[in-house]
Amino acid sequence: MRDPLSKVIKEIKPSGIRKFFDIVSEMPHAISLGVGEPDFDTPWHIREEGIYSLEKGKTFYTSNSGLMELRKEISKWYKRKHDVDYDAKTEILMTVGGSEGIDVALRAMLDPGDEVIIPQPCYVSYLPCVELAGGVPVTIELKNENEFRLTPEELLAAITDKTKVLIIAFPSNPTGAIMTKKDLEPIAEICKEKDIFVISDEIYSELTYIEEGHTSIASIPGMKERTIVINGFSKAYAMTGWRLGYAMAPRVIAEQMTKIHQFAIMCAPTTSQYAAIAAVRDGDKDIEVMRESYDQRRHFLMNTFAEMGLPCFEPRGAFYMFPCIKEFGITSDEFATRLLKEKELAVVPGTAFGDCGEGFLRISYAYSLEQLKEAMGRLSEFIETLRK
Repeated sequence: MRDPLSKVIKEIKPSGIRKFFDIVSEMPHAISLGVGEPDFDTPWHIREEGIYSLEKGKTFYTSNSGLMELRKEISKWYKRKHDVDYDAKTEILMTVGGSEGIDVALRAMLDPGDEVIIPQPCYVSYLPCVELAGGVPVTIELKNENEFRLTPEELLAAITDKTKVLIIAFPSNPTGAIMTKKDLEPIAEICKEKDIFVISDEIYSELTYIEEGHTSIASIPGMKERTIVINGFSKAYAMTGWRLGYAMAPRVIAEQMTKIHQFAIMCAPTTSQYAAIAAVRDGDKDIEVMRESYDQRRHFLMNTFAEMGLPCFEPRGAFYMFPCIKEFGITSDEFATRLLKEKELAVVPGTAFGDCGEGFLRISYAYSLEQLKEAMGRLSEFIETLRK
């Protein structure tokens, strides 16, 4: 019988995160700091809106692009936050999580052989989605000494005559790094000069811990027309299981993304869309409460790492730490495996997010302070054994 599988899909490696989740699921006393999921319940007024829509029998398909009422609320929200106008009718598409938005954006834009620049360490989906769309991923190794920001020099060195798209994701999963307006402006100038499009994954935009808040590259003059903004409800509103995201893009791109979405998905979950209306319209206070809690945990971990002598730059976004473990002379995978077996504490090796993550760990602080305190005690004990 002939091989039923695609050569492309066989060559794509499974997520490096799943291995540890599978082991943890069989360890009743283990603590996991590996999941990038808020530990808060979806705020009640959002859940209530979803329940109400079900009670009223609103279980039909929406339009392919999503509920117009929701798209209008997102347009108003983005205008208020970033002073950029998006047409709710032609430039906003509701997706099944932000991940679908990334996938359909790449499939809508890439021809075979087009190059996509991906700064790493990064979210695990970018590289395989590029390959599945027929593109060629070109990675940039972001540096710890630059706090994992993308520099203009690094971008210029990666550009060729085949470069079509740059993917940026700030605040970053896994590092927690951010890019300020000052950081983004030279990147934007290069993209305009070299005629490069940008996919900006802003799923953690509301979890930014600096006074100026998050800056979207689409808000920089001349960038809206060459930027696809990806965002969603999972992180800011604790709505991971609702599976709802959105993409905002120039009409010419949004139309083709919607075409792919139409054939592959039909529409995003209707109940989730009704709940999301309440989130966008009245959810700012919910975000603030969660952000303050995450910030408290962030400071706790930074202080604890300092006491352990574990180097870690200060992340100013998302809910991840990316401490360096190079002093111990073992791989990230070996460190994480031994930590799990010896101390029943699960973290993710940095290499799950690209080869340049070697020597680092991703630690999520989307957990209670009580859990974090217990986990840091176990980590401290493990480190002390390595230093003896």
